[in-house]
Amino acid sequence: MAVGVDLVANLARVHDRIAAAGADPSALTLVAVTKGFGIEVVRLAAAAQLFDLGENYVDEMHAKMAASRALRLPLKWHFLGHVQRNKVRKVANGVAVWQGVDRLAAGEEIAKRAPGATVLVQVNLTGADNRNGCTFEDAPQLVAGLRDGAGLDVRGVMGVGPGGDPEDARPLFRRLRALADELELEHTSMGMSDDLEVAVQEGSTMLRLGTALFGPRPQSRNR
Repeated sequence: MAVGVDLVANLARVHDRIAAAGADPSALTLVAVTKGFGIEVVRLAAAAQLFDLGENYVDEMHAKMAASRALRLPLKWHFLGHVQRNKVRKVANGVAVWQGVDRLAAGEEIAKRAPGATVLVQVNLTGADNRNGCTFEDAPQLVAGLRDGAGLDVRGVMGVGPGGDPEDARPLFRRLRALADELELEHTSMGMSDDLEVAVQEGSTMLRLGTALFGPRPQSRNR
């Protein structure tokens, strides 16, 4: 649970894992995933100089944004979940990076509410029907549409590993990084608490970490 968690020690362990995987921790963006935790984790993260925060659900993000404004912290909120067009308006003025954009219609809604917003294109790494994301094949066209049609600032691609053995994610992460290079995109957001080493080795520039920083996640109540 986040209450009483030693975030400084956990962050040091994350840095050690990144270094052991062959990368410089300071060269990566660590997105602290606060999904399911209360506002106290925002304070903890900021105290540890973790200002990039990630949320998956609009209502939960909106509540934390509102509560954190009084703290006057230099936070950058990343929306990590599936972008629902009817909920974009609720958080559009506070999201720094939209990481879950997988279709042009979602991007157009973001552009309507936050012109020129920074987005990542989510790719469905496994091709499973129950996973969000566009296909690898459709990603170049989507990137072009978001940039040229919607006027958004497309900075990279994002993908979620398959779970299970981290080595199963290696060829998928490698393919995602190759796609980012092909499209000349700055960021490859891949790797979470269980598979960060493989992601780092395959060229991740942005890790999304919840459990590794805050411990076991309670059930989210606000979605």
